[in-house]
Amino acid sequence: MDPQDGLRNVSDPQRKIYRKALDVLIQAQFPFLVGGAFALKYYTGVSRDTKDIDLFILPQDYERGLQILAKAGFKTEHTFPHWLGKATYGAYQIDIIFSSGNAIGKVDALWFTHAATGEVLGVPVSICPAEETIWSKAFVMERERYDGADILHILLLRAADLDWPRLLERFGRHWRILFSYLILFGFVYPSEKEKIPAEVMKTLSDRLHNGSDEVYPGERICRGTLLSREQYRLDIEQWGFADARLHPLGEMSAEEIKRWSTPDKEK
Repeated sequence: MDPQDGLRNVSDPQRKIYRKALDVLIQAQFPFLVGGAFALKYYTGVSRDTKDIDLFILPQDYERGLQILAKAGFKTEHTFPHWLGKATYGAYQIDIIFSSGNAIGKVDALWFTHAATGEVLGVPVSICPAEETIWSKAFVMERERYDGADILHILLLRAADLDWPRLLERFGRHWRILFSYLILFGFVYPSEKEKIPAEVMKTLSDRLHNGSDEVYPGERICRGTLLSREQYRLDIEQWGFADARLHPLGEMSAEEIKRWSTPDKEK
């Protein structure tokens, strides 16, 4: 195994299928970015097991991307049509991603403008920017998966290189999420907390003390659903909170929420 490709315990057939997908898309001049375990390896050096490869694409390219892979022999599906499709070849899987489960982290042209360049499985590719990697991972707080350690490792090793104004802009009205990770960084790495720019901490601290946040008069809202698709169902279904994912508060329809939030065993 190539120690630079970001994978552990992956068979040669699996690596061959990943390489096939990359080659097919490149030959079709189809724009994509590599994320997931490969991006984490690129930014932190951390290698991990992975069951798939994550390819990030523009929303308008979603159908064409699946069609290209289908013509190459992959079985494709619209797994969650508001953000994710899959292409499988035998037992091996490619995730085709154009947004996020909560519909906040939509891929746009800036992902490509600020992409890094690297090599995956011997193929030169573009890699998701560190800022967008942090942004997309920040909302993953499930019981079975929490990406906080990935974020803190990127901050530890890449803080000096980050475009902090752009990162703040990405989080936008959800700046409290970013602030929570920066505070956690100081706890996890007390000797390294100076890596986070003082002006960033001051900006976010001032927002907190000034109450700079969206106000929803008379409405009880739960934004926990932006972080976990299952752990806050009780708040919405029984305790009377409005779901922050649902239009007009969020970017999802009721049907999209139902499909995304329902465990496989309930479908």
